[in-house]
Amino acid sequence: MAGGIATAVPAALFAALAGTMLHGQHLVVNGVEVPWGAVAALVLLGAVELWLGAAFRSPLPAAACGVLCYALAGWWSTLESGKRLIIGDLAGNVWVYGIAGVTLVVLAWSRRFARRGR
Repeated sequence: MAGGIATAVPAALFAALAGTMLHGQHLVVNGVEVPWGAVAALVLLGAVELWLGAAFRSPLPAAACGVLCYALAGWWSTLESGKRLIIGDLAGNVWVYGIAGVTLVVLAWSRRFARRGR
């Protein structure tokens, strides 16, 4: 299991960095801002977590990835003004709070991959 956690750390760093860079992308449709980047960032995080759960046949690496990604995004959203990477707008809130939701859904789903006792 240590290999799964060790793999989850760089995977979480990748997902957190890529998601933070991606979450600010938006599209204006009929005057309404659609934060497609935040949704895409959550899909990316879910894919990484699902891959970890399937590759290591355990939900623990997916949980570690989600917790670390949430901690990083939370930290980046609380930096002082001017250094903050995630602001408190719609896209930022969808990204930060969506991490917890996506992680819970992936944990429930990745329990299917867990090794069964003999």
